[in-house]
Amino acid sequence: MFDKILIANRGEIACRVIETARALGVRTVAVYSEADAGARHVAMADEAVHIGGAAPADSYLKGDVIIAAARETGAQAIHPGYGFLSENPDFVEAVEKAGLTFIGPSAEAIRKMGLKDAAKALMEEAGVPVVPGYHGRNQDPEHLWGVADGIGYPVLIKAVAGGGGKGMRLVERAEDFLDALESAQSEARGAFGNADVLIEKYIQRPRHIEVQVFGDGTRAVHLFERDCSLQRRHQKVIEEAPAPGMTDEMRAAMGAAAVRAAEAIGYKGAGTVEFIVDSAGGLRPDGFWFMEMNTRLQVEHPVTEAITGVDLVEWQLRVASGETLPARQEDLSINGHAFEVRLYAEDVPKGFLPATGTLSHLVFPGSARADTGVRAGDTISPFYDPMIAKIITHGPTRAVALARMRAALDRTQVAGTVTNLAFLGALCAHAGFVRGEVDTGLIARDLYELVKEPVPGAQVKALAALAALGLEGETDPMTGFTLWEALGRSAHLRHDGEEFTAVVRSRGPGDHLVEVDGITVEALRRGAGWLLDGERGAPVVRHGLHVTVFAHHGIGFEVIDPLARDAHAADAGHIVIAPMPGMVKAVFAEAGQTVAKGDRLAILEAMKMEHSLLAARDGVVAEVLAGAGTQVEAGAALIRLEDDDAEAAA
Repeated sequence: MFDKILIANRGEIACRVIETARALGVRTVAVYSEADAGARHVAMADEAVHIGGAAPADSYLKGDVIIAAARETGAQAIHPGYGFLSENPDFVEAVEKAGLTFIGPSAEAIRKMGLKDAAKALMEEAGVPVVPGYHGRNQDPEHLWGVADGIGYPVLIKAVAGGGGKGMRLVERAEDFLDALESAQSEARGAFGNADVLIEKYIQRPRHIEVQVFGDGTRAVHLFERDCSLQRRHQKVIEEAPAPGMTDEMRAAMGAAAVRAAEAIGYKGAGTVEFIVDSAGGLRPDGFWFMEMNTRLQVEHPVTEAITGVDLVEWQLRVASGETLPARQEDLSINGHAFEVRLYAEDVPKGFLPATGTLSHLVFPGSARADTGVRAGDTISPFYDPMIAKIITHGPTRAVALARMRAALDRTQVAGTVTNLAFLGALCAHAGFVRGEVDTGLIARDLYELVKEPVPGAQVKALAALAALGLEGETDPMTGFTLWEALGRSAHLRHDGEEFTAVVRSRGPGDHLVEVDGITVEALRRGAGWLLDGERGAPVVRHGLHVTVFAHHGIGFEVIDPLARDAHAADAGHIVIAPMPGMVKAVFAEAGQTVAKGDRLAILEAMKMEHSLLAARDGVVAEVLAGAGTQVEAGAALIRLEDDDAEAAA
């Protein structure tokens, strides 16, 4: 076993690797960018080395600097985590050339699976079923258009070097193909430096089921399947293991195919073979096809660990240090069921836009596993993926594991940024999902109900008012004392753009009447919480001018100072602003141009995704305030519109 390893990553996966290494008695070296100097993974590691600027290209993607850090600190091996350099064969070769061990597969294996078209050809040779499609080298748009017609719509355009939904477009009509192709190629070129795409038949009722494999370079085993069908924009939201409705016959067929895939390339370490499954007629051994192989540890690996009892990071370290496979296939079995949800800083009502912010309050329940790279007080940076944590639950049955997840989400508390917590809660309560009726289109079909925001009632508003007035810790025996009646104080708050006033009449410490929306709520302080009309109130915290009531997975309020209101807010629709920090990738507007509501005016690249910025109304472009290549902050004005002269005259 190694004495010391360096982890070439950040966030929750770096913390995850450190935990297992520590349990094995292996010392760890963290690397960090300027933005991560105070990060959790830096504090957890035995040593830490600064490697550059905040942007990944200036730090976590600088392989030579990372290798130098490993050699200088005496680390014998490098664990890549996932993302960044984890599937870069050139980095693997450089690590080995430096006399270090790469904790993962060989550069050759990564190359064989790195390009989807070549990987599918290899899998066909190995007897693994593949989706009908085109994986050839001819990238002429007219040729690809003809290929799509031959396959039959709908088709999926996918970047051959892609992942995470980038460079991927669904095309349902022939007349939309060329525009979708241009968009996919542009995104692929920006994300991977390779604009080549492949074309696949799009399966109408698909499920995404993947198989965890592990090899020692000669022999491989599978650790059963995970269902990753709950996706939004081709990105996973909730994963579970095993897959609902899976039969023993199909599990055996998929497991055998995944092992053939791994052994065909002499795979070493943890990997995942992803399959697309046609669920229209139930799960059948002849109804699954190879999509791709991820030659690294997956984000969702904890659900496999939960049902098998295997620490996959421990296996990675043991095999990389020279051991053979720690178990045979017959030694592995499934115990119960597990779920994982991905908690993100993102604004769900605004189309799941990635968000930033400082986590003023962060609590995870002790009843669930929470893999996180952040703590209360940490900042969600615009430079990296905005994941806050992965929450994992396990139970003897699917129903129990899911009930435990719902309870865990109810008790998770995040303040300081918007999150997808309520969305996750809605998904876990979705009737179809509860029944195990999952497919990749579920979220899109029921999106309106899933993203519907809760309307705070009088009790929730009362809690916000109490926090706004600083009454949650009041102990002064004179609180509320006046000669003639209970003291009344007003709290002015805003929620979701709507302002309201609550009047709190204090009868003594911890004893108040709150009047809001024409309703009077009795609030009594009992221990660390409130009783509202005799019922236990939700926890509440205030940080600065922001109050969060942890009901319905967290409802945020802004405390308003009535003497300091913004008197010069711009008219709605006149300014196109950046909804988040990012780089202006392209601008399609120029001064004097007439635009219509819905026209695409610019593209903002933020947190590894491209976001189209649209005109909110008809008008004429008065000014373009930011050009392509400009780095902007959230709320920055990019384009100013004015009324059309003809319309104004009318």
